[in-house]
Amino acid sequence: MFKAKLKANVLKSVIDATTTLVDEVKLHITPEGVSLKAVDPAHVAMVDLSLGSKAFAEYKATDIELGVDLDKLKEILKLASSEDTIGLEYKEDQNRLVVTVGNLVRRMSLTDTAGIPDPKVPNLNLPNKVKVKGAELSQGIKASESVSDHIALVCDENAFELNAEGDTDTVNLKLTKNQLVELKASERTKSLFSLDYFSNMVKAADGASDISLALGSDYPVRVEFDFAQGHGHVTYLLAPRIESD
Repeated sequence: MFKAKLKANVLKSVIDATTTLVDEVKLHITPEGVSLKAVDPAHVAMVDLSLGSKAFAEYKATDIELGVDLDKLKEILKLASSEDTIGLEYKEDQNRLVVTVGNLVRRMSLTDTAGIPDPKVPNLNLPNKVKVKGAELSQGIKASESVSDHIALVCDENAFELNAEGDTDTVNLKLTKNQLVELKASERTKSLFSLDYFSNMVKAADGASDISLALGSDYPVRVEFDFAQGHGHVTYLLAPRIESD
């Protein structure tokens, strides 16, 4: 069984964080909460998201898996304000998810979970960890978007840098250790990433005051942030673009 109520803005955070990569997901539902893992079709990035039961106004569940078309949920959310309460209930006999917004009811057909991948999150031992204010990172990304389609993330024991280099212009965001929320670096690292993917990940963290980055040289970047007053957590992995000599 699965029967829950939550604020529309919390559900929006889940959808925004996931639809940056995929349109369909397999929801793992347990008495403790809801989680999902997904890889984008190009296998460049993945998301690992969890939402604890305390993020919900009401929550009752047993262990089940549901295949959900996120575009359908998006359409329903357009009818709700951020503070509206959304009702979710799984009707097993109909294999539908019943979604309510006020007096409005939508009975959603579900997707076959057999066709939805369930990726494993690789255990990466990345040497450097940076925690940066989301607003600072967003500013660097916005400045870079008019210059290049990729960015370099550079880190050492003294500072973190975001660099974009185009044909004529460059952008540099440099934050020293005392300008960062946290910096733990054992070596100098540099990796190149698709700006489009990285930008979408940071945008999905809208409202998260701090964003954590784990970095290595020519390794994936791990991007993490909390939402739903700390009851929800998102982890992204984004593969690097390897520079040719």
